[in-house]
Amino acid sequence: MSGKLAWGILGPGHIAREFADGVSASTTGELVAVGSRKLESANKFADEFGIRNRHGSYEALLADPTVQAVYIATPHPMHAEWAIKAAEVGKHLLVEKPIGMNQYEASAIIDAARVNNVFLMEAFMYRCHPQTAKLWELIAAGTIGQVRLIQAAFGYNGGDDMTTRAFAQSLGGGGILDVGCYPVSMARLIAGAAIGKPFEDPKSVDGMAHLGSTGVDEWAVANLEFSNGLLAQVATAVRLNEDNTVKVFGSKGTIVIRDPWIPSRFERNPRTIEVNVYGKGRQDVVVQTQTDLYTFEADMVAYHIAERQAPAMNWEDTLGNMCTLDRWRQAVGLIYALEKPANVTQTITHRPLTVRNDNKMKYGKVAGIDKPISRLVFGCDQNNTMPDTAILADEYFSRGGNAFDTSHTYGGPKGNPERNLGQWIINRGVRDKVVVIEKGANFPYDNPAGLTMELKNGLERLQMDQVDIYMIHRDNEQIPVGEWCEVLNENLRAGRMKVFGLSNFSIPRLKAFKEYADVHGLKSFSVVSNQFSLARPQARIWEDCYLVSSCDPESREYFTRNQITLMPWSSQARGFFTDAARPENRSNEEWTRCWYNDDNFKRKARAVELAKKLAVEPINIALAYVLHQPFPTFPLVGPKQLSEIRSTFQVLDIELSPEQLRWLDLQD
Repeated sequence: MSGKLAWGILGPGHIAREFADGVSASTTGELVAVGSRKLESANKFADEFGIRNRHGSYEALLADPTVQAVYIATPHPMHAEWAIKAAEVGKHLLVEKPIGMNQYEASAIIDAARVNNVFLMEAFMYRCHPQTAKLWELIAAGTIGQVRLIQAAFGYNGGDDMTTRAFAQSLGGGGILDVGCYPVSMARLIAGAAIGKPFEDPKSVDGMAHLGSTGVDEWAVANLEFSNGLLAQVATAVRLNEDNTVKVFGSKGTIVIRDPWIPSRFERNPRTIEVNVYGKGRQDVVVQTQTDLYTFEADMVAYHIAERQAPAMNWEDTLGNMCTLDRWRQAVGLIYALEKPANVTQTITHRPLTVRNDNKMKYGKVAGIDKPISRLVFGCDQNNTMPDTAILADEYFSRGGNAFDTSHTYGGPKGNPERNLGQWIINRGVRDKVVVIEKGANFPYDNPAGLTMELKNGLERLQMDQVDIYMIHRDNEQIPVGEWCEVLNENLRAGRMKVFGLSNFSIPRLKAFKEYADVHGLKSFSVVSNQFSLARPQARIWEDCYLVSSCDPESREYFTRNQITLMPWSSQARGFFTDAARPENRSNEEWTRCWYNDDNFKRKARAVELAKKLAVEPINIALAYVLHQPFPTFPLVGPKQLSEIRSTFQVLDIELSPEQLRWLDLQD
């Protein structure tokens, strides 16, 4: 970067004023623009800080060509929308904490920064201060021995006016998000320093809170346990003044920081870290500084623009912190109204949901379904929250995906993935544009009467009268195929499904089912959903479940000869084609038990070789292999992050020849 970094401020509130004051004292940056929803507010702020460009909308600020970096200082629920929009127009980003309302919004913001190649940091200003760096050094050096307990608090009394931002449900009010994020981030920093790492995430989080009349946490505490036995007690409040200190207890002494959160803000005097080593008494460590706290923050951004992340708070650190805050909120039962399924009615950018013009999706047909079906099917097995479901489903749909696989068992007894999918379809108004695949007859409903009962319950969860494709999830071989056929046809006639299929049925059972349907003049299955992948499983993936793989020659010949549509699960062999799956790495029990054999590693080596030639990832060669079979395939994929959707969709650019397919199959 040459010259000063040109800053634009989006949202001229109280915290923006603090940052603007810091930038004014910086040698690395200058304020060139401010944007507000009202021009009057922008003008007032600009007059105070001598800012040239004033904008009466956030859009106008982002369109300002003089702005290189944007400081997002809006209320919490607006961070994701405007951070993503800023990244899309190439602006570097400093986003006020918390970076988003939850880990899923944080992940989407980080993904936008990565895709658009811009700098991004969550604005934990204390992390940029030399006092915090010195604390990390003291802990890492073993100054007080083995760290065993951390106590950190940040709380203030916001008064009794329940209409202010601090108590507003609609603005993400309450202590945990507003200032509880500080002690959580500090505890994770110290826990990391104790083992020589930048930070460490807790293995367990539990907590309690007082939820006030507006539904937000007015005061709250949490206990964090880390893998090395270190414990942390963190506290926060918006209706209670706390001591706002950090105390670290080690086997050989203690460390206390009296001003951990806003050092050098109101007075630029040296900071003191109190170190008490047992037997040696108190030894103060003085951190010299004459620089404003927010100047340190602005400089941190400027110094690390080229790396796109800053060591004070990198992206992985931000995600870990947001995940911990989510776990704390979950422990106290705090869900914001805007996160509840019926209220997630807009995309994360608040733009209408549309299919991108540059989408590369390929489609196929299933008899009985009156719309093309995307060749990649979204598996909704782990989308337990509505924000997670909406962000991922929106991205999948925008890339041309229209088929969603769910089951009554996904997500456990509550069936949140099923419920969230149904609500997302309602919220987006896309029922006529998507294909819903429901799987049922799961234990203990794995019988004809149970199938109907579970299907009705699934339809209720989905808030639908009919699914497009219904499948028996797992065959119960104690039930004659004729009974399965009869009950499926009964539900077909009742209008609860358009077509049906069979999942995890062996070839003999599939043949017997088809024969029964033909003899009795009934409808037979339209699709099958068995496991299929380039790697051949040598053991059941879930040992307690009867799950069927169709990688064997008999199955492949049967599907090819009869042109049976297969919707395979674990089509990418559950991560076997990633770099981590190596013969010497036995840490993943499932890989070792199910996939580790000489033939599979030979297939993987060929996939790696072909991936290098085609400049793609080996896992996409494995997925392309499934898509290029001589029978119709619609592989189920289960991306858990936006980056995984992008990676998976690269397969749509891959064309494999019959010769390449045979070669991957070890048929030279």
